[in-house]
Amino acid sequence: MTLPVFKKHSVPAVLAPMAGISDAVFRRICVEHGCDFTYTEMVSAKGLLYGGRKTRELIRISPFEKPCAVQLFGSDPAIVSDMIRELYDGCGGDIAMFDINMGCPMPKITGNGEGSALMKNVPAAAKLMEACAKASPLPVSCKFRKGWDDSSVNAVEFAKAMEESGAAMVTVHGRTREQFYHGPADRSIIKQVVEAVSIPVLGNGDVFSGESAKAMIEETGCAGVMIARGAEGNPFIFEEVRAALSGLPYVPPTDYMRMTEAIRHAEGFLAEKDPRLFPELRKHMSWYTKGMRGALEFRRGVNTARSPEELLGLLYSFRETLEK
Repeated sequence: MTLPVFKKHSVPAVLAPMAGISDAVFRRICVEHGCDFTYTEMVSAKGLLYGGRKTRELIRISPFEKPCAVQLFGSDPAIVSDMIRELYDGCGGDIAMFDINMGCPMPKITGNGEGSALMKNVPAAAKLMEACAKASPLPVSCKFRKGWDDSSVNAVEFAKAMEESGAAMVTVHGRTREQFYHGPADRSIIKQVVEAVSIPVLGNGDVFSGESAKAMIEETGCAGVMIARGAEGNPFIFEEVRAALSGLPYVPPTDYMRMTEAIRHAEGFLAEKDPRLFPELRKHMSWYTKGMRGALEFRRGVNTARSPEELLGLLYSFRETLEK
């Protein structure tokens, strides 16, 4: 059976699930620029269980981004597997796959024994994956790291346990939890995982260009790349990656084009979410304008904007200062 992540291309470039970043609006924009597959922001299984409205909003999948996976986090096999069944029964037609987060390094997640803390307890992680795989009519994958720290690098052992427990695919971030997002991602550990399992492996970490995506695939043998920070303010990266993998030339967008996309992002966000949440756009607008002439002054204005209308006015005014 071909996994939905490989529906468009045999070597896909996918958007990573990023809390507070990869919402439905941004995912749709990335798909428009060639992203092959998306994941929701990571969703708390306990939050779903207790009926949190904000948690439910995170699993909204638009028709424009299918196929899309729902990424859940949790450590209780019963709760996570029950939520998988509930989500499938309620909106299974919109969901292409489930992914279990076993790599988040944030203390508020690991402190509960979730995210990358699961890498410290392989048997518990295996039980979680087994319960989820058995409960799900759809493929279940997981995302994890090189290990907890340099003294406990266990990605290969972990990947084998996930495969044996029913995982249809794994994604490996080439950093330990201790590293968070600092230092270079270790491609050699991704290669070791690829060679150790028979299921597809996506490589994650330091994919910031078409050439780095190509190098990740060539050096590790991974089945595809997952792009996280490289897509922040740069949905065009998926076009760049596809060009690199196809051996075609790539013409980067002009600053005017980048700002046009920033405006589309902001307007889409404000149309689909509570306008009072407009401060969440500040980080995105900062990323879109990175390296542009006059960006520093623009960001100051964005960070002090008191209304959505003021924010949009700044975006349109700044775009007019740029060459087409």
